[in-house]
This record gives sequence, C-alpha cells and structure tokens, in this order.
Amino acid sequence: MPTDAPGATLLDAASLLCEVADELVLRSARDTHVAVLDRVHGVQRAITRAPAGPVERAHRGIAGAVYGGVGLGLRAASRGLDRAAATGVGPRLDDRPEGRFVSAAINGLIGDRLLRERPQMAIPMAIRRDGSDVVPDAAGLAQAFPEATGRLVVFLHGLCESETFWESGRDERGTTYPEELAALGWTPVLLRANTGLPLRENGVALTALLRETVAAWPVPVTRIALIGHSMGGLIIRAASAVAAEPASGHTPWTDLVSDVVTLGTPHLGAPLATGVGHGSRGLGVLPETAAFGRILEWRSAGVRDLVHGLAEDVAPLPHARYRLVAATVTQRPRHPVGHLLGDLLVRPGSAAGRDRRGRTLFPDGDVLEVGAAHHFSVLNHPRVAEALRDWLA
Repeated sequence: MPTDAPGATLLDAASLLCEVADELVLRSARDTHVAVLDRVHGVQRAITRAPAGPVERAHRGIAGAVYGGVGLGLRAASRGLDRAAATGVGPRLDDRPEGRFVSAAINGLIGDRLLRERPQMAIPMAIRRDGSDVVPDAAGLAQAFPEATGRLVVFLHGLCESETFWESGRDERGTTYPEELAALGWTPVLLRANTGLPLRENGVALTALLRETVAAWPVPVTRIALIGHSMGGLIIRAASAVAAEPASGHTPWTDLVSDVVTLGTPHLGAPLATGVGHGSRGLGVLPETAAFGRILEWRSAGVRDLVHGLAEDVAPLPHARYRLVAATVTQRPRHPVGHLLGDLLVRPGSAAGRDRRGRTLFPDGDVLEVGAAHHFSVLNHPRVAEALRDWLA
C-alpha cells in the first residue's frame, strides 16, 4: 500500500535552487569580488598612501547594486515558488526517475538542513516498492509483498543514492542482487533514506522501521539479512547499536539477523570526506577563497560522519555473520596503487574494518576483495553476486 503524501514537487526544487544560487553562488561571487577589490586597492593605497578614491568608491557602489539587485530577485523568486508549491501544483519529484535521483542527491548533500527548513523535501526512512513508499502495517505490507516469505533481505543504499541504485549494471548482467536472492527464497526489501542525516539519527529510524516491519510482516519472520552499500552499511551498524527492545511478546529484530553484508562501506572513514573538511578550512584562510570554503561547509551531517566512520564502540550483532566487500581499482587488491586509492572513494582497509595496526572491527568477519572495480561496481558485480548466493544459500 503506497502512501499518498504529496511530497516534494518540481516547484520546491526550483525554489531551493534559487535559494542556493543566492546564498552560495551569488554571495560567494560577491564576497570574492570584494576581497579581490580590497587586495588590489589596498596595495594601491599602501603605495600612494592615499585614501579610497572615487574610482574605488564607484566600483564598490556598482558591484553592491548589481549583486544586491540579483539577490533580491532570487529571494523573491524563491518565495513565489514556495507559495505556488504550497498549493500542490506541479509534478512531484518522485513521479519520475530523474526527480528521484535529484531528490536523493540533494538529501545526501544537505538533508539535515532540508529537514529543518524544507521538511517537504526531506526523504523519510521508508520501504520502497514500484517508486512509492510502503506503509509498514499489515495491510500495506501484504499488498506490497504478496509473495512474502519468512526470510527478509534488506537493502540500504549509500550517500546521495536511492533504492534505484540496486538496478545498476542490469544491462550488463541481465539481473540484480534482489532478483537473484528472490530466486533463492528471500524477499527483497529495498529501503530509501535521507543520507544527509547523522548516522545515529538514521540508525534510530531504521531500528523503528524494522521493528514495525517484522511485527506486521504477512508471515512469521525467521531470518533477516542486511545488505548496505557504502553509507548504508554504517547506518545498518548504527541501527544495531541503538536497537531497542520491542514490546513484550515480540522477538527483537536483531535476534533474527543472520548476516550483515557491507559493500564498500567506510567503516573507518573515507579520505574524500576528510579532504572536504580540510579543503573547507584551507579555503577559509584567505579572504579571496573564504566564500568557496563556505560552499563546502554546507555539507550535511551525514557527509561529516563519513570522516571517521563507526569505530569499535559499535559492536557487531552477536548472532550475525559479517561479510565485508572491499574493492580496488587495480586488478590486484594488494597493489600499492589499489591500497592507496581503493575503489576511488573508500580504501580497502576501511571497507574491511581493519586499521594500519592490523586491528579489526569484525574479528570473525569474511572479507571479499574485488579487483578492477570502483565504488559503484559492487552494486552489481559477478563476484559479489556469487558470494551473496553462497553466503545466503
């Protein structure tokens, strides 16, 4: 049973675009322009020892008027679009694949801000079927999963992604992980999340959703496998850490989890996320580049959480086997270049939960190393598919 919530529309996205253009692009251009003016005219004044002249004052006045006028127009357009969107007119972003892609990307980048300022654009944690949210009650789940079995395999995507990313590589392989596992008797349950939220917040939401789902599933649940790509693996671990005891008489969903599979998950952090933080601070040193540092500072809490990943204080589930997939762009995973670049976003040690001293977050975990692959290759890779069939047979 899909939900009938209106959700974000194309007008909401257009309004956000105007806001971003004003707050980031225009203001960054203005601040950079002013900083360059200060630098140039400051040098001239230092040489001539003269106060600001008419040319400098005119330049500042013209620049201020131009930037001010454009900014006023963008803010007015944003307010007008907000009023139009509030009436419910315009196509929903979720109605088309392109819109769902844009929505997932925006939520990953600034999803925490959306939840505060534009909640209609913030993606809720939800089960997805045929492009719509599924109500996790008995009627909704029975309608969405008429073929339900007692074995659930839950798929959770990564940063700026959606449930549609599990369709990646279909043209090359002719199938997907959910389809292959369905043939083995599992019921695939694909989730969508706001990946811009803090890991713990998403963990709480996932815990609540799985508790409701298990309680209302059409048949008794006997086994659960959790599969997460990139940040999805961290959210799964966060959910395990915050899982609360359900109502008396129900089996905790964590006791039903037999397997946790993470694909390219930065358990110990991702260099790219760290680099963004360093870049933000570096750009803030000079007035001429400080505005661009502010653009990087817009990154969401979810992106910030990728800097360190989740350390050993988040213990593995006691009843689950952990399978860690680590990819490298080089054919040989142990190649120095592969060790340095990993899958271009996550290094193999972080994906396997092993630090430089050889300590591991998953002492009993199985590690699958996939060569000649990048971060998104593992969403539908022959070697990973074979391993999933073996692990979940």
